[in-house]
Amino acid sequence: MTNRENALAVLRYEKYDRLPLVHFGYWPETVRKWIAEGHLSADSAENVWDDSPNETEVSDILGFDFGWSVSFAANTYMDPYFETEIVGTNPDGSRLVRNASGVTEIHKDGAGSIPAEVDHLLKDRDSWERHYKHRFLFSPDRIDFDRLERLRDGAERDKPVGLSFGSLMGNIRNTLGLQGLSYLYVDDEELYGEIIDTVAGLCFRLTEEILKTGVKFDFAHFWEDICFKNGPLVSPAVFEEYTGHHYKKMTGLAMKYGIDIVSLDCDGMIDALIPTWLENGVNTMFPIEVGTWNASIKPWREKYDRRILGVGGMNKTVFARDYRAVDEEIERLKPLVELGGFIPCPDHRIAPDAVWENVQYYCEKFRKVFG
Repeated sequence: MTNRENALAVLRYEKYDRLPLVHFGYWPETVRKWIAEGHLSADSAENVWDDSPNETEVSDILGFDFGWSVSFAANTYMDPYFETEIVGTNPDGSRLVRNASGVTEIHKDGAGSIPAEVDHLLKDRDSWERHYKHRFLFSPDRIDFDRLERLRDGAERDKPVGLSFGSLMGNIRNTLGLQGLSYLYVDDEELYGEIIDTVAGLCFRLTEEILKTGVKFDFAHFWEDICFKNGPLVSPAVFEEYTGHHYKKMTGLAMKYGIDIVSLDCDGMIDALIPTWLENGVNTMFPIEVGTWNASIKPWREKYDRRILGVGGMNKTVFARDYRAVDEEIERLKPLVELGGFIPCPDHRIAPDAVWENVQYYCEKFRKVFG
C-alpha cells in the first residue's frame, strides 16, 4: 500500500500495512539552523513551504513519509488584499505597518514573535462597506485552474490530496482583531452575521466550482485558529449559531463528491467547539496541540466515540530534549494509535529548538514501533 492508501485506511478504520510517519512542516528558523549546522545544503533547503519539492527533500533526509498539508486552495478571502505599507514610525525605531488585511502592526527588526496589533481598518458598517465588502466578490480568477488540472490524475499519488475549504471565522478574527470581533457582536449583530455569511458564501461558491471540475480529493480541510490555551476566543453558542449551518452546507457538498474525511486546523484548547464541528460534518481534528492543556484524542474518543478522527497530538517539545524523551513520547502514543482513526504527527511546525538527531531518532523509532 502507498503512504496515501495507508493514511486513508487508518482514518477509515480499515486494515493498513503500516502507520504513516508524517509531520506538519518546519519553522523557517529551524531549517536555517539545520543548514548552519551542516545537516542540509543551502540550495536544497530554500523555500521549504508545505508540499514543495524542497520540503519533500528535507522530510526524506530526516525519515518522514510526507508532510500533512492541503494540496489545493483557491483564494477564499480578500481579493485584492491591501497593499502592505508603512504608516508611521515609533520613537524606538519600530515601524507601524498596515498589513495585507488592513491591520496595523508594530514591526521591530530582529523580532521573532508575532507582531503586536495596534489598529484595525475594519471596525464598523462604514469601513465594511467602503473598504472590504467588494473584496469578497466571487470570481473564477480566484481559482488556479491550471494547477488544479495538474491534480486530476491521482493514480500515482503517494500522499493524501486535500482541498482547502477556507475559514469561516478565523480569518475574520484576524482582520477585526479579537477585541473588535467581540465588540462587533454586541454593537452591530446584523453586520457580524453579514460578514460571516459573506465569507462563508464565497468559500462555498469556490468549493462548488472546484469540485465541479471532477478533480478528486482525498479530504477537505478548514482553517480556523479560534481558540487559545484556555478555550475558545468566541462564545461556543455564538459560534454554533453563526457558523454551524455553513459548516453543514459545505461538508454536505463534500459528501456529495465522495469526500468523507473533513479536517479542521484549530490551535489551542478546542474542546468546547468540537460539538459544533462534529454535528456539522467536520470529523478530523488537527493538529491536536498537546500544549499546557494536554490535548489528546483519547478523551474525545471516550465522549464522541469513533465519529471523531485525528491527525497530530505528538508532543514536538521532545525534539529539544533527548532520546529518552522521544522514547517516552512514543510509548505515550501507543495506546492512542490502538484506538484507530488516529495518525500521530508533531502537534505543530517543528520549532528552532529541535535537535536534528532527535528528529531523526524519532523517525527511526516510530518505524520500529509502528511497522
